[in-house]
Amino acid sequence: MKKLSLLGGLLLTACVTINIYFPAAAAEKAADTIIKDIQSIAPAPKPKAELNDWQQTAMQWLDKSINLVISSAHAEEANLTIDSPEIRQLRSTMEARFASLQGFYVAGYIGIQSNGLLAVRDATAVPLQERNAVNSLVAAENADRNALYQAIANANGHPDWVADIKATFAKRWVSNAQGGWWYQSGGKWVQK
Repeated sequence: MKKLSLLGGLLLTACVTINIYFPAAAAEKAADTIIKDIQSIAPAPKPKAELNDWQQTAMQWLDKSINLVISSAHAEEANLTIDSPEIRQLRSTMEARFASLQGFYVAGYIGIQSNGLLAVRDATAVPLQERNAVNSLVAAENADRNALYQAIANANGHPDWVADIKATFAKRWVSNAQGGWWYQSGGKWVQK
């Protein structure tokens, strides 16, 4: 009986549950990377330290001393794969299209909806000769955005993450929007 209890205890402790949660922080970072690439925005340069040479040396020695006494704990950072042939193709297409969309963003003809997709804000404000082009560009961009979200979810082996990826991108499209662009907030159009 003791052996059976011991065996049962070992089996119970051997059971491990691994919960895989949506990596929200990694998704935001991935979204920012993709959006900035599409819009060809270079990241801002990091500010240089205001310390002189001897202060930097002293800080490095202090850091090394502390690291000898206190060991660091390293958790594996969640990562989101944003590189696959399908993702590269979609990013390339969206980057090429952005040059055509940019003028319409600036003119205020199009804006970013709360779901992250584009919309023509007021079709009557768009000159008649440009209306079809604007509508076609918006439809193509929205189709590619939805395909991109699904491709990212698939590349990470979690097709069920597509709604979370879409929600993350929706926020990041607005955050990365340039000044003067329009976006939806609370059902109303707001200019950034």
